[in-house]
Amino acid sequence: MSLLTIVKSNPRLKKFVHWLIVQTGKSAPRLWVRWFVNPFIHKRGRGSVVRFYSRMDLFPFNNFELGAYSVIEDFSAINNGVGDVIIGHHTGVGLSNTIIGPVTIGNYVTMAQHIVLSGLNHGFEDVTLSPRLQKVVTRQITVCDDVWIGANSVITAGVTIGRHSVIGAGSVVTKDIPEYCVAVGNPAKVIKKYNFETATWDRV
Repeated sequence: MSLLTIVKSNPRLKKFVHWLIVQTGKSAPRLWVRWFVNPFIHKRGRGSVVRFYSRMDLFPFNNFELGAYSVIEDFSAINNGVGDVIIGHHTGVGLSNTIIGPVTIGNYVTMAQHIVLSGLNHGFEDVTLSPRLQKVVTRQITVCDDVWIGANSVITAGVTIGRHSVIGAGSVVTKDIPEYCVAVGNPAKVIKKYNFETATWDRV
């Protein structure tokens, strides 16, 4: 039986280990985790950059990967507390982006400013209990290669954005977007799709 299995099967031990790793009342790791654990667990590709003023709330019990030559700009917040965050190579995470796992972002993805990708939702069904206290639900977000996401967009839990698609600024994406499409609005709808026969972006 592995150490992880032992910890997970013992509620008291699990609570103690969680206290050791996570700051009380915060969704952030303790300083010793950031300095002495995460650098040896999480993967950073060659030439990748995490700007000084970004907030990296990364925990050792889920994965974080940042591909080669990818950049996380200042004032962004990355959190893998409830799911893996995987970012491919040559991808730009713009100023003040928020990424909450589980999220997978492909290669050569362009993300403008103030974008939110959250694979996390709080339960709300029990009206006798605040949503803040209800069980969280996670659903994978996948952003495929070569996607461009405009400023102030929100990508909700469970969404997949297909390869080389464009999300217009200020859009709220609540459903999957196929590859080679342009989608805009709240909720986001596809307005153009690339026609490989005519080599044009056709309105739909």
